[in-house]
Amino acid sequence: MQFWTSSVRAWPDRATVDRAVRAWAALAEGQPQPPIRCVGYFGPYARGDWGFGSDVDLIVIVEEDSTPWMLRPLRYETISLPVPSDLLVYTVAEWAKIRQDPFGAQIAREVVWVYSNCSQRGVRSADHGRFHP
Repeated sequence: MQFWTSSVRAWPDRATVDRAVRAWAALAEGQPQPPIRCVGYFGPYARGDWGFGSDVDLIVIVEEDSTPWMLRPLRYETISLPVPSDLLVYTVAEWAKIRQDPFGAQIAREVVWVYSNCSQRGVRSADHGRFHP
């Protein structure tokens, strides 16, 4: 039996997770699935209040997709990310609608877009990659 004597606990910081999500988004964008318009992350890593055990909350906006909403994340492999992840996949039309409810509005306020192919729908601001489609 092995005992761990160290009390040091390390967890990837925001910069590490940001780099990993950007690399993941670049790979996901090239996969044969509905065309990706935007990829971002929200939650603790976006707000800066992440801690030991935090996951990264991902959002992918696709052009159109007839696949049921709950099955869409199954297309995307997230094992390469350094922390666990939750993934939401919305169409452009769904995202426009969900931003009107409290949950969607919260995501829209804090999301950090790491890949965006929707510049004609919004203005990129200077606040750390935030994008407002």
